Amino acid sequence: MPMSNEKSSKLPKVLIPEVKLQSRVAELAQEINHDYKGKEVTAICILKGSFIFFSDIIRQIDLPLVCEFLGVSSYGNKMVSSGEVKITLDIHEPLEKKHVIIFEDIVDSGLTLSYITSSLKTRKPASLKTCSLLMKPDCLKTDIDIDYLGFKIGNEFAVGYGIDFAGKHRELPYIGYLEHGH
Repeated sequence: MPMSNEKSSKLPKVLIPEVKLQSRVAELAQEINHDYKGKEVTAICILKGSFIFFSDIIRQIDLPLVCEFLGVSSYGNKMVSSGEVKITLDIHEPLEKKHVIIFEDIVDSGLTLSYITSSLKTRKPASLKTCSLLMKPDCLKTDIDIDYLGFKIGNEFAVGYGIDFAGKHRELPYIGYLEHGH
């Protein structure tokens, strides 16, 4: 018992509870089902932070679906994006003439998603849209439109539901936040 109390006292504070997350994910899936009715979608999961969000939303998308994975890194083990985007895993399937949706965990500066969309547009998809669970409007450094957005948040350092800090907190069923200096 003392171990669980010790662990729970160190857990990130709740920003978006699990029930609210699941409800919004279902709403986003319904929007996608409506917008892409009768079409096949190529769903691209941006690794690693989006994998839980991606897993939950694609199970609620009732369309023919092809899943791809794109690994990118711009944070390393820091709490601030470096602004330098590194591709750690590329997509192997052609995207030409396909309806593509990029699934991202969080749009902070917007630079990573801007880089990804510009890069994927060169592969000539029929359409290219973005879906992000979280967005920090006050932190944007570039104009970027998110077609399907879960939640706008403040400048908190969000973790949980796949999003980590230095490899920790991905397993949390909610979106939490870390105090600076954590």
